[in-house]
Amino acid sequence: MDNTNSKNWDNDHFMHPWEGMDDIGQNDRAFIEASDGVYVTNDAGQKMLDGPAGMWCVQVGYGRDEIANAMAEQARQLAYFSPFNNTNSVATEFAREIAKRTPGDLNHVFFTTGGSTAVDTALRFVHFRNNLLGKPTKKKIISRQKAYHGSTYLAAAVSGKERDRLWLDKPDELAHFLPNVNPILRAPDQSIEEFLDEKIADLENAILELGPENVAAFIAEPVLASGGVIVPPIGYHKRCIEVCHRHDVLYISDEVVTAFGRLGHWFASYDVFGIQPDIITCAKGLTSGYAPMGAAIFSDRLIADISGSDGKGATFSNGYTYSGHPVSAAAGLASMQIIEREGILEHVQTITPHFQERLQNLSNLPLVVDARGMGLMGCIECSYDPDHGSSLARDYELGANIDAKCQENGLVLRPIINMCVMSPPLVISPDQIDQMFDVLEDAIGSVD
Repeated sequence: MDNTNSKNWDNDHFMHPWEGMDDIGQNDRAFIEASDGVYVTNDAGQKMLDGPAGMWCVQVGYGRDEIANAMAEQARQLAYFSPFNNTNSVATEFAREIAKRTPGDLNHVFFTTGGSTAVDTALRFVHFRNNLLGKPTKKKIISRQKAYHGSTYLAAAVSGKERDRLWLDKPDELAHFLPNVNPILRAPDQSIEEFLDEKIADLENAILELGPENVAAFIAEPVLASGGVIVPPIGYHKRCIEVCHRHDVLYISDEVVTAFGRLGHWFASYDVFGIQPDIITCAKGLTSGYAPMGAAIFSDRLIADISGSDGKGATFSNGYTYSGHPVSAAAGLASMQIIEREGILEHVQTITPHFQERLQNLSNLPLVVDARGMGLMGCIECSYDPDHGSSLARDYELGANIDAKCQENGLVLRPIINMCVMSPPLVISPDQIDQMFDVLEDAIGSVD
């Protein structure tokens, strides 16, 4: 396929996320034009295994006629309704099906356009609630280094990836960041238990120093995804939520990546980490990436003490033209039905040990600094100089070289500087897992 015109149009007109200004208008991006199952096909006809499942999201795989047909049927029947003035049976059914799968009393589903707007909605609700409760100073949000919560204004303000924060304005007064929770950064003589104690102390000390009367919420991804698949020490989240509730601080679990099967459960907060959050945010796997949608899910308790006679006539004036979009809701319902009918959650639990074993085996390669992951999430961190650290430019070069070699041999990665991130469609087979890691191993070896 001759995509000469398309490449020119891409550079001239399509401004991409995270567009580098040095290279704008001069990029030679791969065109992904077709897909099937866990594979995508580029404009040259090359079939490649989709290692990151698009962007952590294509849970049930590509080419699902059931989802496409549900979306088409819904679009023919009703393509849109105004969520401000009306409601719709497909959207309400989807909200109910989500609430049936959330832990505890998280029963109020606020639909958004994606993960960023889900986080914005959660933060605005926390502030709104404290205003109604007569706590106007209780607005500070505690987050973490390497956290990613979105690119809208409030979500970006609580995201802790330092290079994403260099050139864009943000409300610095909103967020306080805790040190990195990556266990590989602990001191050589520090045990994992001592490191965990230090991280919990970081949170409690921050609340005390800022003042509990000023701290509204702690927001945390169960696994820091875009930060490099950072898995905190075992017990971290349970101890964090205990600290939060001791000081009247809400716990927001950002499950934009981990929900809907990525760790083998509908939601990871309770089933994997044993915590009952006050708010959960989700997106991505919510519709398996077939249509844009996100959600902020609030507990009954949070709603109860600011509603009815306690509502003071207030309106939560937050929302989106496409909240509860019926075509997206139809896609989400169809995806959910596929996950249940085909036992995909159980499949993830079954193949996770093989995925993680293959991941850990790469730690023996000379360039590999760390191999870490959980469920169907994995990261291989590499360095040209593991003992002394490489420059940022060299790290970018290394990641780009590995990524190029993988694409040449039929694998799409999620390159994050010097990290190779994988989060394949949940329907991946053991043989396809082997294919993925075989290609990655060869690529790292060839670059070395």
